[in-house]
Amino acid sequence: MTTPVDVLALIPSPTRNVWYLGPVPIRAYALCIILGIVAAVYLTERRLRARGGPPGLVTDIAVWAVPFGIVGARIYHVITSPDAYFGPSGEFVRAFEIWNGGLGIWGAVAGGALGAWFACRQHGLPLTVFADSLAPGLAVAQAIGRLGNWFNNELYGRPTDAAWGLQVHRMNPAEGRAVELLPGTYHPTFLYEALWCLGVAALVWWADRQFRLGRGRVFALYAMAYVVGRFWIEALRIDEAQRFFAGDVDFLGSWFHEGIRLNDITSVVVFLGALIYFVVRRGPRERIAVDEDGTIRVLPDTEPGATAAEPEPEPDTDPTAADPPPSPR
Repeated sequence: MTTPVDVLALIPSPTRNVWYLGPVPIRAYALCIILGIVAAVYLTERRLRARGGPPGLVTDIAVWAVPFGIVGARIYHVITSPDAYFGPSGEFVRAFEIWNGGLGIWGAVAGGALGAWFACRQHGLPLTVFADSLAPGLAVAQAIGRLGNWFNNELYGRPTDAAWGLQVHRMNPAEGRAVELLPGTYHPTFLYEALWCLGVAALVWWADRQFRLGRGRVFALYAMAYVVGRFWIEALRIDEAQRFFAGDVDFLGSWFHEGIRLNDITSVVVFLGALIYFVVRRGPRERIAVDEDGTIRVLPDTEPGATAAEPEPEPDTDPTAADPPPSPR
């Protein structure tokens, strides 16, 4: 029997995910993605400036990284959930309807890294320096982006009787409104992941300040911490996805009785790769020096609190310079 406390604790879902400003649709999912990008750019700008980077450099890199990341994220989502687009009842044209949700983080990382690498090369900045500056902001952006799944009533977990269960509506994508309320309540996996990402951001920020990590190891730590949470959250989700080893993983319990999702396999691979990189990669943290002509130089930063300093002027050795006046006696 549901008590008044349980009812108050239930998490409702929005009944609309699009509003109109005249003829222009304003979609909640897109707003969450945009706010996440803004937060990531702001935090990355501050972190890169603290290492000596010039103002505006992060924005210049984001101009390339963001579009590449969105395309990569959509491609990854389509690959990992192909039935909705290529299955018997799928519609290929829906693969381009990005406003209805569906962005895969590892596709975003891969595509964004390609765009960022290209932009970093133009500015003479190593990609690892940018990635280390980005890591906490990227986790915060993911947390904000997950709110878009809440507005879309998507990517929720299996049914639950927990007091924080999520109410879910079946949505009409064309109109952006709820059609009916589904029976029962479900695990709010969007909320689990949002909170986990905020924890990852705090962990990465703290570890970077405490241990002065560099050479891409900050980003590797972010990747390891994120996929640990993604692994168990993914196991709770019931949306359509590519699965493997169905019926062969009973030893893992009921979480994987329908097989292991492709995103979980990706999480394991990413964790192992990031762990190897974190352990093997060595070297001092980097700082940035900017010459008068705008050229970026990357220097080792081995002293806490060190900043990119201007070179000291050479002493005046002009032989024609007048001798200083004698000191008074």
